Amino acid sequence: MANSSTKAQYGLIGHPLAHSFSREFFNQKFASEGVDAEYINFDIEDINYLTEIVSEYPNLRGLNVTTPYKEAVLPFLTQLDDEAQAIGAVNVIKIIRDSKTGEVTALKGYNSDSPGFEQTIEEIIPKGATSALVLGTGGAAKAVARALLNQGITTQFVSRRKTATNLTYEEITRAMVAQNKIVVNATPVGKYPDIDQCPDFPFRFLTKQHLCYDLIYNPDETLFLRNARNVGAHTKNGLEMLLMQAFISYSIWNEQM
Repeated sequence: MANSSTKAQYGLIGHPLAHSFSREFFNQKFASEGVDAEYINFDIEDINYLTEIVSEYPNLRGLNVTTPYKEAVLPFLTQLDDEAQAIGAVNVIKIIRDSKTGEVTALKGYNSDSPGFEQTIEEIIPKGATSALVLGTGGAAKAVARALLNQGITTQFVSRRKTATNLTYEEITRAMVAQNKIVVNATPVGKYPDIDQCPDFPFRFLTKQHLCYDLIYNPDETLFLRNARNVGAHTKNGLEMLLMQAFISYSIWNEQM
């Protein structure tokens, strides 16, 4: 049955979403600014439910996309902006409807991960840094690599499984860590409630010249960041990036086409 709300609606698709920040943030934003809108979590175990959600919520104007669907959502979209096309991942969808009939005319995908990350790291890039290790190979990792490239920094991906384009954690040497002054955790390993987990990174090779950035924002300090801080590296969590993404998302949803 179609949703009967008359409010403008926005939402988040992903799985799991029990501890997501977005719903509380946007609903507080709407209330404080007097905006007649609501933000809904759509915790779906299969990306194919996206079509059903868009159909059943006629006032739905936009969606955020989180793990594990930033790449899986691509076949459902009718348009991609240039940045999303280049990255190969989407975390913002603008739902475009016919003004008279309300029928969906387009689902356009964007990526706010890349500009959100770039805006929060550009002022803290270690002096002389030219390359980075990015832990993970998913949509978030691709967005991070794009943002770093915009800053003139090359990326080496690291994952548990060996491929032609990434290292494994076991292959990381002291020399590699010395060469890469930025290390970014773009995996979900360590996020709440699994706060005792951490990527298998050789923290002993880090120095005071390193920056370790974790895209996770809950908990405030992941085990990854704590281990990095304990050996003297500079650290940053993903909360500021998340806020930047939220502002970018809202701008996308409300821009005139």
